[in-house]
Amino acid sequence: MKKIGLILLLVIGSMAVQAQELKWETNLEKATQVALKTKKPLLLFFTGSDWCGWCIRLQNEVLKTPEFSSWAKENVVLVEVDFPRRSPQQPEIQSQNAQLQQLFEVRGYPTIWLANPQKADEKINFNKIGSTGYVAGGPSKWIENANQILTSKG
Repeated sequence: MKKIGLILLLVIGSMAVQAQELKWETNLEKATQVALKTKKPLLLFFTGSDWCGWCIRLQNEVLKTPEFSSWAKENVVLVEVDFPRRSPQQPEIQSQNAQLQQLFEVRGYPTIWLANPQKADEKINFNKIGSTGYVAGGPSKWIENANQILTSKG
């Protein structure tokens, strides 16, 4: 009986953790629709998820923290723009990400752009708010920096 209770507790606990995890969209069209509907800017995370040390560090120190999760749910729509070297990726996502890299002139990783999508004649344009990358000092410093970008040009 104790084993069943323990297993039940573990299953419920893992479901609670999954419910708190953030949704990082990889499809820009879907993310844009959410951003337009919620009137939140896009947070575009340009990363090399399986090879970029600073990207992995940013993920672990900031993007996977409860503090960032709370902030992101209130303020932005998350988009991962990944350039993996070892992990497979769908060709349409590769093409989309390459176009975004050119549009936002990303030259290094990690780079995070905050942008407002705007629909004009069935075409989506992006109003670039500002960019950042790795910020030392943990999630509170990173969030402080992101809030400055959002309030200064948002």
